[in-house]
Amino acid sequence: MSRKTISLADWQQQAGISPEAKDSPPEQLVYSTDQGRIKAEKSDDMHAGSPDGKVRLQRQTKKRGGKAVIVISGIAGTTEELQAICKQLKQFCACGGSVKSGQIIVQNDQRDRVEAALRQLGFNSVWSGG
Repeated sequence: MSRKTISLADWQQQAGISPEAKDSPPEQLVYSTDQGRIKAEKSDDMHAGSPDGKVRLQRQTKKRGGKAVIVISGIAGTTEELQAICKQLKQFCACGGSVKSGQIIVQNDQRDRVEAALRQLGFNSVWSGG
């Protein structure tokens, strides 16, 4: 078995790495020997939507003492926008709810009302889970 020895510059050209790449912006840097692991700055204020544009609805009872809730995920927007949508859903369904980590949680098992309210707000909804 023979090995071909190449220089670092040739290797960088083959790999598509330019010499300027070592001066890359810090958001692409993952680990540094000087500082350790570098976490990218993410805005907690903006939440990403689902890639297919559909809002996912899921009925859950786990860790809630057997009480059912509807978890709504996949709505893109800031926390304030999600809270405004949550407020409209709570008023339409006459129940409680909250926004946690980019998901809207509506209390009680009111599947039809939640789906109808989202349709009125202009969202395409899909039921997920069991």
